[in-house]
Amino acid sequence: MRILVTAGPTREPIDRVRFLTNGSTGQMGIEVAKAAAAAGHEAVLVLGPTHLRLRRDPRITVRPVVTGLEMLAACREAWPHCQALVAAAAVSDYRPAAPHAGKPEKTGAPVTLDLVANPDILAELAATKGKRRVVGFALQVEDAEKRARAKLAKKNLDAVVLDGPAALGADRADFTIILAGGTSHARPGATKAEIAREIVALLGG
Repeated sequence: MRILVTAGPTREPIDRVRFLTNGSTGQMGIEVAKAAAAAGHEAVLVLGPTHLRLRRDPRITVRPVVTGLEMLAACREAWPHCQALVAAAAVSDYRPAAPHAGKPEKTGAPVTLDLVANPDILAELAATKGKRRVVGFALQVEDAEKRARAKLAKKNLDAVVLDGPAALGADRADFTIILAGGTSHARPGATKAEIAREIVALLGG
């Protein structure tokens, strides 16, 4: 089985040196790719900017990207050739509407930044999954499980992994794996590697 995995943040340029991003490191998606390879599968890892390094593995193809639009393009190219998707990336919800070509000087005056929505990569890919399996992630704070279940249904997922802000940059966190059939499995204090192995097992490996 070939598994498409998205991981890491995106960087959305404001100008040539400034950008919008978030605190994702990409570790969760990297662990999923490693778990897939360890189980004998192939992984296509679409990876946003990260300081983490991944040991070379012939079963893992890394496709580095920076922006949400680049991640979408890489996923569109890979998805027809994959049998499952694990969307662990933290794609920026918005991007600047008109990035500046240079670097504007600071004037001290208030600045308004016009933003436009980034594409929903997970929703687009899941809409064409057919019999393929798709797992997403939901980082939530308020009404966490209710919102995660809503995402599961709205985006046509087979499972969603619920976590919170404490998971950013941490190796251990409290996770809940929620399946499309309605059942859920709490994994308090689990490592990301442990969750990755469970995800790969859910996909059939």
